[in-house]
Amino acid sequence: MRISGDSSDVLVVGGGIIGLVTAWRSAQRGLRTTLADPAPGGGAAQVAAGMLAAVTELHYGEQTLLGLNVASAERYPAFVAELEEASGLTTGFRSCGTLSVALDSDDRAHLRELHALQQRSGLRSEWLSGRECRRLEPMLAPGVRGGLRVDGDHQVDPRRLASALVTACERAGVLFRRAWVRRLTVTGGRATGVVLADGTEPAAGQVVLAGGSLSGRLAGLPEAVVPPVRPVKGQVLRLTVPSAYAPFLSRTVRAVVRGSHVYLVPRADGELVVGATTEELGWDTTVTAGGVYELLRDAHDLIPGITELPLTETRAGLRPASPDNAPLLGPTALPGLHLATGHHRNGVLLTPVTGDVMAHVLTTGELPEVGRPFAPSRFASASPEAGQSSPPEDTAPAPQEQPV
Repeated sequence: MRISGDSSDVLVVGGGIIGLVTAWRSAQRGLRTTLADPAPGGGAAQVAAGMLAAVTELHYGEQTLLGLNVASAERYPAFVAELEEASGLTTGFRSCGTLSVALDSDDRAHLRELHALQQRSGLRSEWLSGRECRRLEPMLAPGVRGGLRVDGDHQVDPRRLASALVTACERAGVLFRRAWVRRLTVTGGRATGVVLADGTEPAAGQVVLAGGSLSGRLAGLPEAVVPPVRPVKGQVLRLTVPSAYAPFLSRTVRAVVRGSHVYLVPRADGELVVGATTEELGWDTTVTAGGVYELLRDAHDLIPGITELPLTETRAGLRPASPDNAPLLGPTALPGLHLATGHHRNGVLLTPVTGDVMAHVLTTGELPEVGRPFAPSRFASASPEAGQSSPPEDTAPAPQEQPV
C-alpha cells in the first residue's frame, strides 16, 4: 500500500449526481474536497428520466419525505441558474408541468383519491376531464377518462446535470481520484480515508459515502453503520421525435396502465424518455425484451402515436432504496463518516437540498432542520436488505449512486 500525499478535509466516495453535488457544495464552503470514482458523472445519471415531481410522486405514508421533496423542488430554479453559470453548461431544466391521466374507471378513482391527498397536503393540482386532458395533449388516446394537471412539477436532463456538476466541481477545486474505492480506512475508531484500487490511501478529516444502492457493500464499514439500501431496477427507453411530428408532447405525461406506472418525458431537443419498470432483482442491469415490450405496450395505450417514433436507446439502472424510501443524510455512529444515499426514485429531484444539507453538516457538524428526519440513526438497528446477495465482482469496490 502507498500512502497518498494528499489529505483533504472531505473525501466523497461515489461520483453520481449526489456525490458530485456534495463535493461541489463542500468546495464552495472552503473545504479541501476529494471525490473518488473511476467515471464521475456516469452510472445511473445516464439512465434517469429527470422528473422533478414533488407533487405527482406523492405516495401515501410519505408525508415526511414530501416536505424534503418540496423543499428541493423550490430550490431548483436558483440551483440550476447557479450551476449553469458556474459550469458554463446547460442542464435541460424545463418548467413544463406534468399531466397524470387515467385510462379506465379504476385509475380514475385512484387519481381522484390522489388529488384529495394532494389537496390535504397543501399541494396545487387541478382535476381535468378527459376532453380537457386531450385539449392540452392532443396525442393522448381517446379513452382517457380524466387527469391531474400539475404545473409545478418540472424536469431536468440528468445527463446534462451530471456533466455540469463535474465541470463545476473541477472549477471549484475538487480533486478527482478516478479509481475504484476498495475499502474504508478506520483509524482509532474514526473514518480517516479510503484505499483505492491503485493502492494509494487518500486521507480525509471526513468521509461521505454517496454510493447509491451499492453503498452497503463497501469493505471496511463497521456493521453498525452499514446503510440499509438495496437496488431497485428500472428499465428506460429513449425515442426521437422527428420534426414532422413536433410538437408531440408539451409536458411530462404519466399514467397507471394495468397496474404499472409509465411516464413519458419530452426533451426540448426532441428526445422522448419512456420509463420505468420497477424490479427487485438485485444488481442486475440487463435490458430485457419483456421490459421493453411492457413499456412500449403501456406507452402505446396512453399515446398511440408513439409506435411511429424511432427507438434510439434502451437502458437499465438501479435506484438505491431504503426501507422507508427516503434518503439517509448526515453523520453515522462512526465518527468521521457521513451518508448521502438511499434516495430511491427521488435522486434527481433531491439533488439541490442534498447538497445544501451535506455542506451544512460538513462545515458545522449538525444536520439542518430540513434534514433531521432523514438522519441515518433512524435505522440504527437495521441490517442492509441488499446484503442477501452480492453485486458482480467488478462493480463491488466503488458504488455509484443510482437515481432512476
